Formats: sequence, structure tokens, C-alpha cells
Amino acid sequence: MKEFQLIDHFFNGRGHLRKDVKLGIGDDCALVQPAEHKSIAISCDTLVENVHFLPDMPAQALGYKALAVNLSDLAAMGAEPAWMTLALTLPTADETWLEQFSNGLFEAADYYMISLVGGDTTRGPRSITITVNGQIPEGKALTRGGARPGDWIYVTGSLGDSALGLDILQHKRQVHTEHREYLVNRHYHPTPRVLAGQALRGIASSAIDLSDGLYSDIQHVMKASGVGAVIEVEQLPLSQAMRDSVDSEAARHYALCGGEDYELLFTVPEAQRGALDVALSHAGVKFTKIGQIYAQQKLTLMLAGKEYVPTASGFQHF
Repeated sequence: MKEFQLIDHFFNGRGHLRKDVKLGIGDDCALVQPAEHKSIAISCDTLVENVHFLPDMPAQALGYKALAVNLSDLAAMGAEPAWMTLALTLPTADETWLEQFSNGLFEAADYYMISLVGGDTTRGPRSITITVNGQIPEGKALTRGGARPGDWIYVTGSLGDSALGLDILQHKRQVHTEHREYLVNRHYHPTPRVLAGQALRGIASSAIDLSDGLYSDIQHVMKASGVGAVIEVEQLPLSQAMRDSVDSEAARHYALCGGEDYELLFTVPEAQRGALDVALSHAGVKFTKIGQIYAQQKLTLMLAGKEYVPTASGFQHF
């Protein structure tokens, strides 16, 4: 199958068809019409085989995850997903693999109402690059740079499940059969907190999505905001599957340093805590207070009243 046949068969005309897409796949550029008084949020992520995903990862799960991790970046900014482009590098044009991959991709695209408007395909080692675009009301974007001393630190969902799921797939951990499917699914199918991010506009002072692990990602907020933080390790939210599958020290390691949770970490001033409860209850998202922002530019982890030192840091790209 040639390049343009591949594009037409597996990608063109599929997924959510937005009215603000004036010209999509098939020309030199796509044309979109942003809404009035909205800023455009743009994010790009690449997934490379043997670096970001295992060679035997199911193609459907890979298609879903490739988009979901990008949408998590939009969620962290409080953006509404709108358009995406896809650059797909493949060793061969495997039609069975492409069918499953595209099904997973458009499963996520349809759910979050995002349109594929262009991209590229080429031959080479397998990698997927997606650029997503979202829209945010002017002046309402969440950033990493707004945290202030006294703000409370929160996270959505539970932490560490994806990393434990990966270790299960790599035969580094064995867990009860009742928990295996859940944990592997959290690695294959993360949930971008898009509605939660939008609900946090005007409430959170800063936000970031947890891709490299809480221990690494909280330090990006600290650097951008010029502040420090104290994290209460005992307060880190853990799933029942995590609690049942590993000991407490391993669970803390996964929650702090595992990475690929794609939950939101955000800070909230004391005056907005009541509004937070209302906003995220309407979004249907569990959230947990795990610490507080301080003026001293240092990250301190506390466990049972004593300073805690993790055995590893988060994911490093280089």
C-alpha cells in the first residue's frame, strides 16, 4: 500500500468532524478557524519504540495512548482539545497493525472531540509524533509559574499504577490476577484529565501533568514559580491494586518516581479551596491534597514526621 492510499484508507475522513476545520487532510496545509477571544494551546509529543513503548504493545492501545498523552498536556493548561496532526514512521505498511492503531487513535479522538487535520508518513524505525491544538479563553490558561507560598498542592486520581503496570509487562513484578488487568490498563490507557483542567481555570494557581513522575514534575513547578514545596508522602493517593500488590516502600517509589500517570498536579490558594471542591465534584474527578508550597526553594518529602529521601528520581529523557 502506497503512502496516499495508506492515509486515505486508515486516517482520512475518520474521527470527529469539527465545524471549525475549514480544510483538513489532502492539501499542503490544514485550515482551521479559532473561536473569537480564545488563545491556541499547542503541544507535541513523540513516542519511540523501545524508548517509550514496548515492541509488542498492542497497536490499538498504542494509538489510544499516543493521543492521550498529548491531551494530558492540554488538560494541564485548561485547554479544550480541537485539532491534531500525526507523523507516523513505520518499518513496513502492516495493514493489520494500521487498522488497530487507527482504531485506538480515533477512539480517543472521538471521545475528546478532536479532529485529525494533517500529518505525514514515512519508512523507518517505528515512532509516532502527534501535535495537538486546543483553545483557552484569553487570559485563563493554567501554567507552571503561578504557585505562591501558602498554596496547597493537589493531585488527581491515584499515582504509580502505570509504572507498576509496565513492570508487570516486563516480568519484573508478579501480582494477583484480579489486579493485573487494571494495572496494565492504566499503563496502556491513561486518562487525560481534560474536564478537570478546564474546571480548574480561575481556581488553580499553577498546574502540570504528571508524565515523568511526581518527584520530577513538582520541581518544574517550583522552578517556574520560584518557590519550594513540602510533600506529605503518606498522603499520596494509592489504588487498592497498588496497596494489595507491593509493600509500602515500593508503593511510595512508584507513586513518587514511576512516571506516566498523566494525572494533574496543581496548586490552589486557601481562598479557593471551597470553589475547588465544587468544581472537581462536577467534573467527577477524585483529588487529594498532598502538601503545600513554601517560600524556601527546596523540595522536602516528609514521612511520619521525618524527612524522606526517595531511592530514585523520575524519568530522564537523556
